Amino acid sequence: MNMVLCVSYIAKPGMREAFLKEIESLGIQEKVEREAGCIRYEYYRSVRNEDELLLVEKWESEGHQAEHVKQPHMAALRELKEQYVVSTHVEKSFCI
Repeated sequence: MNMVLCVSYIAKPGMREAFLKEIESLGIQEKVEREAGCIRYEYYRSVRNEDELLLVEKWESEGHQAEHVKQPHMAALRELKEQYVVSTHVEKSFCI
């Protein structure tokens, strides 16, 4: 059963684009997209709130996503979040 995560980030004021640029410069998104079981990993900017960002992740299974969070590039992302992000909210769902 596929697992979908919707991760809402609120960046520190005015820091959303810098956060995205760091993710891009470290190649984090590309590395995640090459991971086993990754179906979708995409960031979306809010048009209403310049500090809000949505990440949609879709994985073949919960096990694949559990392995994903153990990867070195995810440790780098956690460090970036400490620098750029005020809050994170995660919603998880499952689909066939």
